[in-house]
Amino acid sequence: MRKPLPPLGWLHTFEAAARHLSFTGAARDLNMTQSAVSQQVKSLEGYLGQPLFLRRPRALELTEAGITYLPVVREAFRTLVRGTQAVTGAQQNAVQVQSNITFAVNWLAPRLPRFRKLHPDVHLNIFTELWEPREMAEGAAVEIRYSLRPADTVRTELLQTDHYYPVCAPGFRVTLETLQEQPLFDCSNLLSNWESWITDQGLIWEKPQVTYSTTYLVSLSVAMAGGGLCLAHDMIAKRLLDEGRLIAPFSHRAAMPEAYYLLLSPQAEETPGALVFVDWLRSEIAADTQS
Repeated sequence: MRKPLPPLGWLHTFEAAARHLSFTGAARDLNMTQSAVSQQVKSLEGYLGQPLFLRRPRALELTEAGITYLPVVREAFRTLVRGTQAVTGAQQNAVQVQSNITFAVNWLAPRLPRFRKLHPDVHLNIFTELWEPREMAEGAAVEIRYSLRPADTVRTELLQTDHYYPVCAPGFRVTLETLQEQPLFDCSNLLSNWESWITDQGLIWEKPQVTYSTTYLVSLSVAMAGGGLCLAHDMIAKRLLDEGRLIAPFSHRAAMPEAYYLLLSPQAEETPGALVFVDWLRSEIAADTQS
């Protein structure tokens, strides 16, 4: 007689491949080879008697069976997490937080001593991303995402809108008339960019020459070193401005199309530590807005 369930490892591999829609992405997450991921998915498909993915030339696509099966598998893993937490008890206050790396370094990290002092029983594990992920990482209870608008696959809440503006090191000499001649830096693939700020400011330039990086951390570091100007916004730059490590040489600030969102996984509502962290996060952002 057939076993009632396929091996747990096959299900884990299927979920990762479905999350990335890529065997390569799943292999990276699971520390497996791409061929091993492909073989496990094939084994699961053989066990179920039907395909879970359509293999396209450059991507995977879930079949109807895959679309139906995926939420079942995810809920099963969530149930295992909740059950394990109930048994271990102490893990109720261990919270996995996912965030883009600039927010984690420039906003969250300096506030963590204050959080720990207020809530010494809550243990945070912080995971960072360079690019906006398709979905929350497996096991993450809370995510802070910088995005145009995340897909509503989980509970989503607008945390903060912001304005963007040029910043540079104190003593860096620049005017609106000489700005075009200066070295300009920015984070890539954003709508809050130099071209849109220049247009909003009412300047007329040909396409500006900009050095891009995959994270604001690089452009902010160059600006602090006196290497030029970069674009920033209060959520990531206010502390640096308050400390005098950066200045904003122009008064004009443009509204950002992107914003910061809070994403909550289903298990967050059942994890006391996650709820404590979320309440603290909201209060910190509210205090920043009022200051």
